[in-house]
Amino acid sequence: MTRIEIATLSDIEAIEEIPIEERIPARNTYDLIKNGAAIDPDGIALSFMLSGDAYANPMQVTYSELIANITRAANLFNDLGIGPEDVVSYLLPNLPQTHYTLWGGEAAGIVNPINPMLEAGTIRDICRAAGTKVLVALGDVPGADIWPKVETIRNELPDLKAIVRVFGPSDEKQGIYGFDEVIGNYNGDRLDSGRQIAPQDRASMYHTGGTTGTPKLAPHTHFNEVAMAFMMDAALDLKTGEAILCGLPLFHVNGATVTGSFPFSRGAHVVLISPMGYRDPSTIQNLYKIVDHYKAISFSSVPTVLSTLLDIPLEDADISSLRCGICGAAPLSTELFNRFEKHSGMKILEGYGLTEGTCASSLNPLFGERRVGSIGLRLPYQQMKVMVPHDSGWRDAEPDEIGAICIKGPNVFAGYLEEAQNANIWPEEGWFNTGDLGRQDEAGYFWLTGRTKELIIRGGHNIDPAMIEDPLYRLPEVQVAAAVGRPDAHAGEVPVAYVQLADGATKTEDELLAYLKETVGERAAVPKKVVVVDAIPLTPVGKIFKPALRWQAIANVYREELAGLGDMARSLDVQVSEDKKHGAVARIRIEAADGNSAEQVAEKVKELLARYTIKYDLEIV
Repeated sequence: MTRIEIATLSDIEAIEEIPIEERIPARNTYDLIKNGAAIDPDGIALSFMLSGDAYANPMQVTYSELIANITRAANLFNDLGIGPEDVVSYLLPNLPQTHYTLWGGEAAGIVNPINPMLEAGTIRDICRAAGTKVLVALGDVPGADIWPKVETIRNELPDLKAIVRVFGPSDEKQGIYGFDEVIGNYNGDRLDSGRQIAPQDRASMYHTGGTTGTPKLAPHTHFNEVAMAFMMDAALDLKTGEAILCGLPLFHVNGATVTGSFPFSRGAHVVLISPMGYRDPSTIQNLYKIVDHYKAISFSSVPTVLSTLLDIPLEDADISSLRCGICGAAPLSTELFNRFEKHSGMKILEGYGLTEGTCASSLNPLFGERRVGSIGLRLPYQQMKVMVPHDSGWRDAEPDEIGAICIKGPNVFAGYLEEAQNANIWPEEGWFNTGDLGRQDEAGYFWLTGRTKELIIRGGHNIDPAMIEDPLYRLPEVQVAAAVGRPDAHAGEVPVAYVQLADGATKTEDELLAYLKETVGERAAVPKKVVVVDAIPLTPVGKIFKPALRWQAIANVYREELAGLGDMARSLDVQVSEDKKHGAVARIRIEAADGNSAEQVAEKVKELLARYTIKYDLEIV
């Protein structure tokens, strides 16, 4: 079939004239990768480096070795009792063994990738919710805390039958099997189970949402994942043998798809830039050299990565091989976009996706107009529209009318594993409400305008954080900026801005606030305070973790109010965290001064915090 280069929405519609089922020869991820490996069995599938400094001396895996090790992993899991409806969970950094586990696990059963940086209790809860039968984890290696977490939780997983340890020995009496020790014992030519993997068989379950309460698991079918790989292939011009860099974690759908199933389906070369990816400082410092060395044509990132790369000089690195850098996870400010393209000379493609859509839903076209600040055009076969509440239901939005972004297509999941979590997520049959607010222009480009829960509501006035963040990003001294709502006794909420300065910058909080008073168009949106911090908190995939900033803002307000205790308190501590029922809860610990009873202190606290809605738990000692 003739390849259509996407420049406009009409090109996408032309691709869709042929049903997707006729375009993709594979119906499951095992066959998808097997077909890709057959293109050039001796070609390099993976290059792996222990750190960014070691980029010139990688461990390399050919395609024949890749599919053989995926098959061996599937046969290992089958031998440990994994069938089509059983779950393999993994706690691994970015390693070749992670790919063997991910795709071998899907060939044997269902894979549940877990962020290994979560606390042990949260990992336990995810494993329980998934029904984990086999757990694959990194062994007790220096600098990693994964194995101690495994030892903490293993006896609290009722369905667990075996643990597979990567970089560690077997201890079969304890139900532990050393991955590297036993993998060679298994057949790499075929699946011993004889399994015929159907398109609608469940392939994976990815955790999404918060880290407390009932885990929210989004299952994907094999066809979801195969369709997603093809949709990425249709949007990007990746050829056999070309290199693509992997810096995002392989427990996340972006890492698994954009630097996994998609390039493997094309027989391309995936470069694992250290086990920690972008979280390894040496990777960031050497990224342009890595691009030069491997002649990489693309990499995926998030705005915080691009912001950090602005401080890295190109020196003599030749990055002309890069056709594009893909940026998603959070909106990219126009100023940061322009500054990075000027700095690097490369083309940025902004996109949008989410776990429930298997990975990606829209992207600015590689061969067409890139509208800076937009998340681009929908991907082929991915239906996407904006909907707004109307009477007792929903209606389609008019062009440029803001509403909820909704998606439908072969990559969209069928609902969360826990049925109770599926209430009110489908405004129309088959259409998933992403929870993101946006609009679609006349040419079909989508624009994010915020997320419902990120809106700052000041006395009934809705404030988009971007109104504060965008002006801050226009300052070269600002590396990362985030605006959140802070509790206010009168307005309910007022905006505050947190700023991480670029290296060597000396802007003060007062100077930044004065600048915002001049540049923020709406008076209500001018933040009450600007706080300069050493580092903005990030999620493991590099998104700004705004809940942590909101919690910090709440804690600061409560501390300020509780200063009114005066000499009634000898000491005071306030910590705020997520609460599955109330959203957030403040935990207050007060050491009462001599002569003050707990009842007196509690009554005073009640008086001081009476005007706030954030729930608190009080401990008086």
